[in-house]
Amino acid sequence: MAWRTNLACLIKAGGRWRWLPVPERSSLPPALNNSCCRRKSTAPEKMVASVVFDTDGKEPGDALDKLFSPEQQASILHVLNTASNQELEAFRLLRGRKSVNIVEHRKKFGPFQSLENLIDVPLIQYKTAVQVCNSILCPESGRKRTSQEKWLLGKFIKPAVQRERLKAVNSIVSIVFGTRRIAWAHLDRKLTVLDWQQAECWKLTNKTYPSSVYLEEISSVISKIPEADLYILEKSGLSIQNTTLFPILLHFLITEAMLYALLNKTFAEDGQHRVLSMNRNAVGKHFDLMIGDTRTSGRELVKQLLSESVLKKEPRVFFPPDRVVRYRQKILKASHHIEELYDSLLQAVAFYELVFGRGSELKC
Repeated sequence: MAWRTNLACLIKAGGRWRWLPVPERSSLPPALNNSCCRRKSTAPEKMVASVVFDTDGKEPGDALDKLFSPEQQASILHVLNTASNQELEAFRLLRGRKSVNIVEHRKKFGPFQSLENLIDVPLIQYKTAVQVCNSILCPESGRKRTSQEKWLLGKFIKPAVQRERLKAVNSIVSIVFGTRRIAWAHLDRKLTVLDWQQAECWKLTNKTYPSSVYLEEISSVISKIPEADLYILEKSGLSIQNTTLFPILLHFLITEAMLYALLNKTFAEDGQHRVLSMNRNAVGKHFDLMIGDTRTSGRELVKQLLSESVLKKEPRVFFPPDRVVRYRQKILKASHHIEELYDSLLQAVAFYELVFGRGSELKC
């Protein structure tokens, strides 16, 4: 009698569950045969993939759809077709590039028409697709969701900050610095621009600046920056392994350290960070400004936000009417010399949208 080498069945013997091989043509009684591979569990029932291969060794075209009822398929497709990149990342198997690929596949080919379309997404194979569908139907417990929330917050905010503090935030100042200037954008939680400007500082050359120069320049800028609940600094993605960029990287690290020290005025009193870092590429991904690993200019997006503030009743970002013309003229006049200004605004918007969503409630 031929025996299967990759299939086993559970039977209870001597008070313990044991694995026993099952013959290809089982001679077990029907009642015992039907009870194989069952175990009592309090967990939500999940669909178990029973992979059937065709003569080419591949899954048939409708294998994934057959695992779920029409109602289940509709629920899964609704999530796949409406969830944002950040919402998809709440599912453990879709963290990282997979969630981005789903959104990009949706934009390129339109909504998913069947579960089988999920396998066409890069990095998602049949087994992963089954697990993703099951996780959408059976969300994890509250405790696990809490750990996911912490993971999502910790992914783009450093150092860690309590959710209760984020709920109480009324305004933030987003700060982006380069080799010649420091820019900042002051926004409240309704995404109203309260202040948005930049200051010319040092001109980075081959010479090394003493610490006193950094202190004088940065202190001068901080005196112009308005008060806020939190200050968000852009975290550069430069690699220390690239030795040719070491002078620039060192400049960024010194500037960042001094901003942390000078803006965290009350840290010694309450031990609470008022200055946080946000990864530059995380902002780029949020606004689809990435081409591979390279961040592109946000100039056109900022121009669009300015136009929407005038034309739309509920714009994504609200600019005071008396400042819109001035901001627009600045962009047209010095479009290639104010990248830090664009980035400071986009970083503030990304922070609010990733943490709070579009409304006033905490998203994560």
